Amino acid sequence: MLALEVQGLTAGYGPVTVLRGVDFRAEPGQIICLMGRNGVGKSTFLKALMGFLPVASGTILLDGMPLHGLPAHDIPKRGLAYVPQGRRLFGPLTVAENLAVGGLVRGNDSATLDHVLTLFPRLRERLTQIAGTLSGGEQQMLAIARALCLRPKVLLLDEPTEGLQPSMIALIQDAVRTLKAEGVAVVLVEQRVDAVLKLADRVAFMVAGRIEEVMPVKDLSPDADVFRTYVGV
Repeated sequence: MLALEVQGLTAGYGPVTVLRGVDFRAEPGQIICLMGRNGVGKSTFLKALMGFLPVASGTILLDGMPLHGLPAHDIPKRGLAYVPQGRRLFGPLTVAENLAVGGLVRGNDSATLDHVLTLFPRLRERLTQIAGTLSGGEQQMLAIARALCLRPKVLLLDEPTEGLQPSMIALIQDAVRTLKAEGVAVVLVEQRVDAVLKLADRVAFMVAGRIEEVMPVKDLSPDADVFRTYVGV
């Protein structure tokens, strides 16, 4: 089974090294959560996967094909999609226009758009609404939907439920479970232990720019020592 496989990844910002020999693997049809204290490199890792940061050393393979060294605009074409923390929508554009931007790589076919709107039916009702006027939860749905217009093999989500009300969190978690069932590999940065235990198949704990430990969720409980050790909760 092919997957996203990272070996020995070192990267950072200019002279500052943040990621130090990261080894990581995301499997099709599984959700792997990336946890760790603030500043350990979780968001930096996602940015490096997407080509936003130069890779100093190491490899990034998707289905056996190298992504490291590719320009950032080519990586989505290979099947990697990214929803950053803070959403970064085109606020003045409509919902439909934001989705069209997301679909440019794949040619904006109607079947993909219909699939995305079936996953997030609330967006179907708001296609003509300006994105900047949506609620926070609806904006997060749109950010995920825009990424899914790429028809990705791997979806990277950076704290997608941060600051949202429980009903919106539940809707987004349901969508992520559906993607898992469809065979998408989901890499989720998440700090809330309850959410991780509900969603994830495995948890990768990051410390100081390295993956220190990877554990199956079935071996974890809410009061497991690893959460206190690596996340501080």
